[in-house]
This record gives sequence, C-alpha cells and structure tokens, in this order.
Amino acid sequence: MSQGVTQLERSREGRGAARPPVPGRRWSRSDTKGWIFVGPFLAVFALTFLAPIGYAAYLSLFRAQAFFGTTEFVGLDNYVDVFTDDKFWDGSFRVLLFLVVQVPIMLGLALVAALAIDSARLYATSFFRLVIFLPYAVPGVVAVLMWGFMYGTNFGLAADLNDLFGTSIAPLSSNWMLASIANIVTWEFVGYNMLIFYSALRTVPGEIYEAAALDGAGALRTVLSIKIPALRGAILIATIFSIIGTFQLFNEPNILRTLEPNVITTYYTPNLYAYNLSFGGQQYNYSATVAIVMGLLTAVIAYAVQLRGSREAMK
Repeated sequence: MSQGVTQLERSREGRGAARPPVPGRRWSRSDTKGWIFVGPFLAVFALTFLAPIGYAAYLSLFRAQAFFGTTEFVGLDNYVDVFTDDKFWDGSFRVLLFLVVQVPIMLGLALVAALAIDSARLYATSFFRLVIFLPYAVPGVVAVLMWGFMYGTNFGLAADLNDLFGTSIAPLSSNWMLASIANIVTWEFVGYNMLIFYSALRTVPGEIYEAAALDGAGALRTVLSIKIPALRGAILIATIFSIIGTFQLFNEPNILRTLEPNVITTYYTPNLYAYNLSFGGQQYNYSATVAIVMGLLTAVIAYAVQLRGSREAMK
C-alpha cells in the first residue's frame, strides 16, 4: 500500500514539473523561440509603420527657413496653423460630406447584394458573386481612368448620352465632381463589402433557419430577426474600414485632376493637400503636420464608431 502511495506522489510531482510557466518566472528557451517567430514581423512593422509615423511627428515640430535652407524648432506652431487653415478644413468638410452620403449607400448596396445571394432564390449565385466582386479586382488607377473617360462630355459615354437625350450633364463639373468620385468608389468597393457580409451570413447555423421556418417566419421576418442581427459585427467592421478609406481619399481626385484641374484644387481632400504640400510646394514639415492631424481625426472617429457599435451589440 505504501509503495502505491509513493508511486502516486511521484506521478503527481511529474505532472507538476510539466505545468506551464507561471507569471513572473525567469526567462526560458521557450520565450526565446517565441520572439524568434514574431521578430521578423516586429522588425517589418517597426520599419514600415512605426518609423514613418515617428519621423512625421518629428518633422511636424520644425519649420523650414526660406532664406537659409535650414529648419528651426517651432514646437506645436504647425499644429496651430493647421487648425486655422481654411484649405485644410475645406478638404476635411468635403471628405466628411462624402463619408455621410457615400458610405451608407455603398454599404446598403453591398448588404442587399449579400442578402440576395444568400437567399437561395437567386439562380447562378456564383456568377453574380463574381460579377459584383470583379470591380474590386480592377486596379484603382485603371478604374479611375476608365470612369474618367466615360465622364468626358466631348468624347465619353456622358457625351453620347447627352446627345441621345438632349441633356447637358457634365459629371466632371464642380457641381457633379464629388458625386462622380462617389460613384467610382461605390463601384469599386461594393463587391468587397458584399463579400464581408456574405461570409458572415454563411456562418449562421442552418438549424436557426429551420426553427424560424417551423415558427412560421417568412423571408422578411427571417432577414430582420436572424440575418441582420448576425451581420452586426460585419457591418461594424465594414463601416470602420470605409471610414478609414474615406479619409484616405486620394487616387480618384488626384487622377481626375488631370482632366479637370480647375475643378479639383490642390486641397480637394486632406490627403491630396498633404501630397501637394510635400511634392509640389516642398513644405515637408507642414505636410507632415497635416498628415498627423488627419491620422488622429481618423482614429478618433473610427474609435467612436467602434465604441458605439460595441455598445449596441451588448444591448
């Protein structure tokens, strides 16, 4: 009996020796192996993300001297100038208007497309899924050039439609330019957001739909009570991505500016403003300040949306 107890105690000691390390103990080989695995990622992350941000923050604290070719430390003066810069706020309010109008339309179309494909009442769902997603596979520059030529009132599709219907709509005019850019962005990213929503719908267990059918729930009731609640997380993610993408609006106005330089100014969007300050006006310090401020504004708005969405999901 005593020998059996001794063996049991030894087995317990053996199991205790194999337990995972407790917090606060000394460095071990397993810790080193973990850092070896994540080391390459951390190095690339630091060089391509943290270092540029840090350098931009450093540049924003200085100002170039016009006559001496040197820079002087000015502290937060550049930030004060940004917050009193009419050009910066003009581009920012334009982007906010774009965000309020374009993003809900884009996400709404993506949601309708995802629900239609998931409804099992649409024939050739794989074909429609591919067709809707295909514009996202087109490079952004190519897409803008393609739509830019279609918008042309002298040579494009818009000119042909004006001749056919006797209208005089100019998509690249000052009144229509922002809507034209919104149309391009919507065409590009509806398929991307549709895929996010459709992937979320595919994770809903089939038993839930069967239970709803037994309870007599129709198609509309199933959408409102099962599918839409299941999409809350996906909608929140797509909204945050869309907010970040909207504040980064650059390709579309920058390329269309070659077609209508009098309509799209150098400060049409904050990103375009920072680009032209840096590469056109050689104002690297002020350009870095604009970029830092826009990054902070984007982070604050995206975080506010995420916080609100998380609270709504907890209700």
